[in-house]
Amino acid sequence: MRFFISTILLSVSFLTFAGGGWTQSKGSGYVKLSQYVIRSDRYFNPEGTVIDITPGVAYYSSSLYAEYGITDRLTGIVYFPFFARSVQNSLQRRNGTFQEGESLNSLGDTDVTVKYGLIQDGPFVVSARVTFGIPLGEQTNNLANGDGEFNQMIGIDVSTSFYPRPSYASAFIEFNNRTEDFSDEFRWGIEGGVNTGNFNILARMNGVHSLRNGDLVPSEQQGIFANNIEYVSFTPEVIYTAKDKYGVSLSVGGAFSGKQILASPAFEGGLFLKF
Repeated sequence: MRFFISTILLSVSFLTFAGGGWTQSKGSGYVKLSQYVIRSDRYFNPEGTVIDITPGVAYYSSSLYAEYGITDRLTGIVYFPFFARSVQNSLQRRNGTFQEGESLNSLGDTDVTVKYGLIQDGPFVVSARVTFGIPLGEQTNNLANGDGEFNQMIGIDVSTSFYPRPSYASAFIEFNNRTEDFSDEFRWGIEGGVNTGNFNILARMNGVHSLRNGDLVPSEQQGIFANNIEYVSFTPEVIYTAKDKYGVSLSVGGAFSGKQILASPAFEGGLFLKF
C-alpha cells in the first residue's frame, strides 16, 4: 500500500489566513518564505484509528506566501510551493530483503486568492475570498506532490481586536469545490494571538470535513493528496518581529483526530517582511 503525507498546512488555502478578516491597505503587503517538514511512520487510517506504517514517509515543502493590497479593500494572495519533495523511506525486512526508497521533487500545488473586505470598520471586520487551486505538483506511481485537480474555494473570514489589550481573534469557514471526482470539503478555522513586545504568540485550530460526494472507493494514494481526507488540527506559533517590518516565525502542529493523514507533528519555520 502506498502511503503519502498530510501537511496540515494553514492553506495552504491550505488554511493560511495571516490577515484574517483584515485586508492590506493599498500598496502595502506581506511576504513570507517558509520551510515545512513532516516525517512519520504512524497514520490515521480511513476509520480514524492510528496504525504503524512501513516504510515511513516524509514530505518537505519550501514555499513563498505573499499578500498585496490592490486597493484598501481588495487584497491579492499567492501561496507558491516552489520546491516540494515526497519521500518513501528504504526498508530492510526481517527476512533480509531490501526495499529501495523513492523520492519525487517538483513544484507543489499553488493557491491564488482574491480577498475583498466587506466590513473593515467597527468591532468586527469581515472579508470574503475566492481561492483557485492550480495543480502544478507532479505525480508518479508511488509518490505525488499534487493531486492533479483544479479546485475552487469560497470562504468568509471574521476578525476582532481586543484593543487596548494587545490581542486578537479570527475565524473562517470555507467551501472547497473539487474536480476529477474528488469529494467537496467543508473547512473551518479559529485563531487567537497576543503581543508581548517584539513577540507574538498565537494558536490555530483547523478542521477539514469531506462531503463524500465524489469517489468513495479508498485510494491507495493516501495522505495530503488523497480523496475524503478529514482532520482536526492544532498549531501553536511564535513570531518575532523587528522594527515592525521583518522577522521570523516557528510553529509545530498536527492532527489530534483524522482519517487518511499522518499521525505525527509537522514543523515550519519562516522569514517574513512587511512593506
